[in-house]
Amino acid sequence: MVCAVPGVVYMLAAMLSVQFGGAFAATLIPEIGPLGTVALRLTIATIILIPFARPGLHDRRTGRRHSRGDWIRVVAFAVTLGVMNTSFYFSLRTLPIGVAVTIEFIGPMTMAALGSRTWRDSLAVLLAAAGVVGVSGALNADWSQVSLPGIGFALGAGVAWALYAKASQAVGARWESLRGLTWAMIICSVVILPFGIASAGAELLRPRHLLVGAAVALMSSALPYSLEMYALRKLSTKAYGILTGGEPAVAALAGLLVLSQGLHPLQIVGMVCVISASILVLGHEHHDRSGRAAVAASD
Repeated sequence: MVCAVPGVVYMLAAMLSVQFGGAFAATLIPEIGPLGTVALRLTIATIILIPFARPGLHDRRTGRRHSRGDWIRVVAFAVTLGVMNTSFYFSLRTLPIGVAVTIEFIGPMTMAALGSRTWRDSLAVLLAAAGVVGVSGALNADWSQVSLPGIGFALGAGVAWALYAKASQAVGARWESLRGLTWAMIICSVVILPFGIASAGAELLRPRHLLVGAAVALMSSALPYSLEMYALRKLSTKAYGILTGGEPAVAALAGLLVLSQGLHPLQIVGMVCVISASILVLGHEHHDRSGRAAVAASD
C-alpha cells in the first residue's frame, strides 16, 4: 500500500484544488469569455511555476541536452492542456455544468475501460460511470437546453483529458521534476494568450480579473497539474482514469460546503458508487504491485 497511497493523496489534493478553483473561474467566464479565462489562468500559472521549476534545456540529473523526442512529448502535453481547458470552458457556455462534466468524463472512463482485464476492473468502471452520472445531476438536467456544439466541446475536452494523462506520464518519465510541465505551460500560454487578448482585450488587466485569475491559476492549473504529474508516477493510467471519477463527487461536496447546494439522494448514491470504484481499483493496484514484488523477491 505504501507505493499506492501517495498517488491517491496527490489525486485527492488535486481534485480539491481544481473544484474550488473552478468556483472562482465560473465568475470570470461571463466577463472575459472562455478564451480570456483560459489565457489568464494559464499565463499566470506559468509565471508561478517558472521560479520553482527553473526550466532549462539540459537535464540537471544527467547533464545531457534534452532530445528531439523529449520536446515532442512536451509539445504534445501542451496541446492536450490547451484543448482540454479551452474546450471545457466553451462547453460551459451552452451546457449545464453537470451535463458537461458527465460528457467530459467519458474520456478518462474510456481510457480506464480499455485498460480493464478482470471482473474487478470492469465492475469498477461500471460503478464509476454510474456514480458520475448520479453525482453530476445530469439525470435531472433540462436536456431541451442542451446544444450540439456544447456536446461537441465537452467530448473534445474528454478526449483531451484522456490524452493528457498519457502525455503527462510520458513527460514525467523523461523530464526532471516539474520542468517538462513548465515548458508545456509556457508553450500553451504563448499560443493561447493572443487569442485571449483578442477576445477580452483590456478587461484582462482589470485588478479584479487579475486577482481572481491568479487564484484560478494557482488552484486550477499550477497546483493540480503538478500534483497529478506526481500522482501519475505512482499510479497506472487505468487507476488514474477511474480515480478521476472523484472529480464530480468533490465538486458536489464543494457545492454543499461553499455554495450551500444541497445533495439529493441520487447524488449521494452516486458518490458512494464512485468511492466504491476507487476502492476496487486501488485494491487491485496494490494486489498487482504486491504480486510483482513477491515474484521479483523469489527470483
